Order: sequence, then C-alpha cells, then structure tokens
Amino acid sequence: MTGAGDAVARLVREEGTRVLATLVRVTGSVDLAEDAVQDAVVRALETWPRDGVPENPRGWLLVAARRRAVDVVRREAKRQGKEAVAMPDIDPFPDPLVVRDDLLRLVFTCCHPALSLDAQVALALRTLGGLSTAEVARGLLVPEATMAKRLTRAKQKIAQARIPYRVPSAEELPARLAGVASTVYLIFNEGYTGRVSLLTEGVRLARLLFSLMPDEPTALGLLALVLLQDARRPARFSSGVPVLLSEQDRSSWDTSLIKEGVELVARGLRRTPAVPNVYVVQAAVAACHDLAPSYEETNWDAVISWYDVLLSVQDTPVVRLNRAAAIAERDGPASALELVDALAELDDYPWWHASRAELLHRLGSASAFEALDRAVETGLPAPHAAQLRARMESENPGRKARGFGASG
Repeated sequence: MTGAGDAVARLVREEGTRVLATLVRVTGSVDLAEDAVQDAVVRALETWPRDGVPENPRGWLLVAARRRAVDVVRREAKRQGKEAVAMPDIDPFPDPLVVRDDLLRLVFTCCHPALSLDAQVALALRTLGGLSTAEVARGLLVPEATMAKRLTRAKQKIAQARIPYRVPSAEELPARLAGVASTVYLIFNEGYTGRVSLLTEGVRLARLLFSLMPDEPTALGLLALVLLQDARRPARFSSGVPVLLSEQDRSSWDTSLIKEGVELVARGLRRTPAVPNVYVVQAAVAACHDLAPSYEETNWDAVISWYDVLLSVQDTPVVRLNRAAAIAERDGPASALELVDALAELDDYPWWHASRAELLHRLGSASAFEALDRAVETGLPAPHAAQLRARMESENPGRKARGFGASG
C-alpha cells in the first residue's frame, strides 16, 4: 500500500470505530453494526485512494454503513422497509459530543454485569478498540479460538437479553466500573504496539470516566495512570523505533501531565488508606519513574515496594513479571531471572520471553536469542523485537545494559 493508502487506512480505522459506536446505538445490534461498518470501510479503502478523502470522512462512513444496515434488515426480515423505517435517520455530520457519548455508551453496553468480566473486556476491545480477535486474545492471554467463541457468546447474550445501549444510571455505575476501567486501560496500552490513535482514545475515555465518577478511586487511579504514562509519549519512539526508558530524553516529557497525574495519585492514596486500589498503586509506580531526575536516580526500593503492595490485592503473573524487571535493576539479572523462570505459565506471553531474552543476554547466555525468537513467535510487536535484537547484537554478551525491555 502506498503512503497515501496507508494514511487513508489509518483514517478509516480511526473513524470507523466512532461510526460503529453510533451505528450500534441506532440499530441496537453489535453484529449488524459491525457488518455494516466493515462493508463501508471496504468501500472507503477502494474509493478514497482513487477519488480523494471526502470532506467529512466520518459522515461518509456513517451514511454508507447505515445504508448497508438498512439493506440487511430489509433482506433478512423480508419485510419491505418496516424495520428500516423504524431505524432513525443519522445526521451525517454528528456533533463531536454526541459521538463521544456514543463511544462511552458502547463501553458500558459491552461491560454489562450480565456478562463475565473477561467477556466484557474482550467484547469492548474488539468493538471499541478495533482490535482483531487475535490481538484481543494476545492481550488477555488466551488462545485465539477460545476468544472467538467468547466474543460470539457475548454478542448473542447482549441480543438475547436486550441489554440497553446507554450509559447506566448513577446507581448502576459501580457494578460496571471494573470492566470499563480494564477496557479503557487495555485500549490505551495497545497504543504502544504502534496504534498511536488508541493512546489518545484511552486518555480521552479515562477522562470521561473520571468526569462521571470523580470520587471513585478506580476512575481516579486509572486517569492518573494513563496520564503519567502518556506524559512520556514524546520520548518513547524515535522514527518508529521504541526508546528504552533509560535512554529517553526526559526534557521532552510532558510536565503538565506529570503534575496532574501525581496530584491524582495523592488524592487516590488519601481515598484508599486501608485497602489499596490497583490503579492507584500502578499510578504510584509510574510516578516513581516520572519524578526521577534520571534513570540512574530511580528509587528502585520504592518501585519494588509499590509492586509488593500491588501483589497484596492483585497477585498475577504479569505483576510479578513487572516486579522482576525492577529487581533486575536493583539486585542484578541473576536474581530477576530466577523470579521470571518461576512464571512458566506465561509461556504464551511475548513479554515474558522478551524479559528472559534481556536477562539471559545480561548474563552472557547464548540462549538469549532463542528466548527472543520465542518472543517473536508469540506476538512481540515488530518494532520492539527489532529494537531488542539490534541492541543484543551490538552489545557484548554479559554487559549490564542501561534499561530493561521495551520503552517505558
């Protein structure tokens, strides 16, 4: 695909998500909306590179998708126009605030308590985040076939239970918060695989969630976490190549976001004096990095202590893997490798293999490249794999590299 074609593809992908959210509201069916938007996206990819991008891309996609949805309703129901007439007209130039609400409605629809938490997050990532089934499966550490069945069951349950497409009332919000927060953070995190638009979307959704529930520690901690991580965005990549946290130009970090995030962490800690909140604690870890004047001056004791707190409320293999990365910086690669090797249940997780490759390289082991190859096989993003491979090839085995793994 040409450079112009790539730009069109990115635009279609970004606008398509917003169009999907609006069409789900109008049709009441996730499946119908997905099929209609997919058809509109294919048409756009065929015609826009040739005819030029329309003045209002979102409006073009919305009209095309709606027409497709009407055609499907007419054909499958075999009732000429009855359902189509009932379908309200769509403004081809939707107000941005309406679109914003549609996106939030879609998150809450997917995160209905009638669905399991795993199904909530998976469905929201697939629809709102625009992730493929394979990408969702990788992010949630399950086989792709399992994820495909889970998504199908979730959409069927929404249709059969007639789950409404709306932001729930205030008393209903707490029951859906866990799924919504997890979804928003995973959307944001997926942006660091190269889909930068998802970073912006994740921050925006976190702000919206916080505006709905400003006194809820989860919403507060989530916003703090994404702001503190997003503050490093200007330095995280160079010409598409990830930059290690240790090598980043900290003068380019967004200090206003850091200040806002640190203040939110303080508020979150005051609101959770007895029971730690997972997002507030993760934000505290991010604050340790953002406040360090340099990588060498990072307070690794504090980082490890916060991970210990996190393990008290969320003892997962991924949290232990992240803690091991901090141990590597404080105590050396041998201590960390012992901890990492104990997490063999992460064998399908690319970052586990990438962490092993990093540590084995530091220890001068020839098997470091085998671990890196396995990381690639399990889905390590190409830019991160290339960066790690180039560094391992250019450094002498056993050298204590500055930094750990991918960009921070």
